[in-house]
Amino acid sequence: MGYRGVDELERRARALVAAAPGVLQLRAVGESRGGRPLWLLSAGHGERQILTVAGAHANEPVGGASALRLARLLAHRPEYLEALGCTWHLLLCLDPDGARLAHGWQPEEPAPSLEECHRHFYRPAFACQPESPPAPGAGRQPLPESAALVRLLDELRPVAQFTLHGIEFGGAFMMQSRRVSGAARTFREAAGLLRIPLDDHPCDGPDWHCDPPGVLRLPEESTGSERDPSGFVAESTWLYPRRYGTLTVLVEAPAWAAPAVSDPRPAPDPEREVARVGELLLSRTREIAELLQDGVPDEELLPLDTAARELLGVAPSLAATWAVEERSGSRGHFATLGLAARRLPLRAAAMLRRALAGTAPGTACALTELVHEWCRELEKTYEPRWIPVSAQTGLHVRTMLDVARRVRG
Repeated sequence: MGYRGVDELERRARALVAAAPGVLQLRAVGESRGGRPLWLLSAGHGERQILTVAGAHANEPVGGASALRLARLLAHRPEYLEALGCTWHLLLCLDPDGARLAHGWQPEEPAPSLEECHRHFYRPAFACQPESPPAPGAGRQPLPESAALVRLLDELRPVAQFTLHGIEFGGAFMMQSRRVSGAARTFREAAGLLRIPLDDHPCDGPDWHCDPPGVLRLPEESTGSERDPSGFVAESTWLYPRRYGTLTVLVEAPAWAAPAVSDPRPAPDPEREVARVGELLLSRTREIAELLQDGVPDEELLPLDTAARELLGVAPSLAATWAVEERSGSRGHFATLGLAARRLPLRAAAMLRRALAGTAPGTACALTELVHEWCRELEKTYEPRWIPVSAQTGLHVRTMLDVARRVRG
């Protein structure tokens, strides 16, 4: 089992439909900015609707692999669908344009290279991430991918929406738009069986209630936060279907496990930890900025340049936010912050290296050295362990099936 490119997802989905035509069907529900179809693979014929969204972020191919694994299971075991009384829809890749720019990393198990992963890294700028439509007054129209997902949510009005994600390194966690009795416990048990560490207190969703380890829940009175620099949560497709009573569950499965993020012990000196990770983030982004004296990327690689420079631009505000808000927490939480302080400049350097390789080879070479150095430092500091793709997808699939049963009641 491995990650699948966009074309391979479609090919395998068509093969599944051909093998189980009475259970599965495939249709396009929209097009990307580049005119690529958004494929929806549906299983079953029940009245209740469930939606799974994969590939919302270009650097997270595990979601598509998980969607195919679930579809294959449902095709072979249609009694699951009958027991749930549902039709289960799987959007195989919400951002096929971005996925193509990120395509090229096929991990060679059992021990893939962290540095090799970043050779093909791409994650779009915030405005090009389709789960986060523009906030009111932003002066831009929703992406066609965002509009297609919103239309689909309006059409299906699902009882549950799952959005599948995969961080490069860290711990697993789950985000719920409302409490589901027993789901947190089963999620933790599944992670334990699969030897995936839980993130004691994730950095995502700063206004979400943390139920450690590994669970974030949206407060009932909340309309979403705008403090998260990764997008406009209040306008996101995660929260849009609450008008229909839809439960949204986001499942994050890391590619490399960093056991330090699971440490529940109180951090002995939070202020010192915040200052340390903030300075690390700022010093590394400054190091990148000092290299960017020349070179304009080829047009087809301009999205990488744009996304990387945006990361460099948000680093100071992110460090300032940490300095104000991160006054307490577990050792695991500050390990997560330490990983975040390393992840952002590593992503930026990796994308700029690709973007400038053809027009500024000297700069690209210097960035290659930074990527190499920072990957080695991260490996020495956190001792990350590769999680087999079968375990990553297993966490996604187990969580979805368990939550679907609980929503069914």
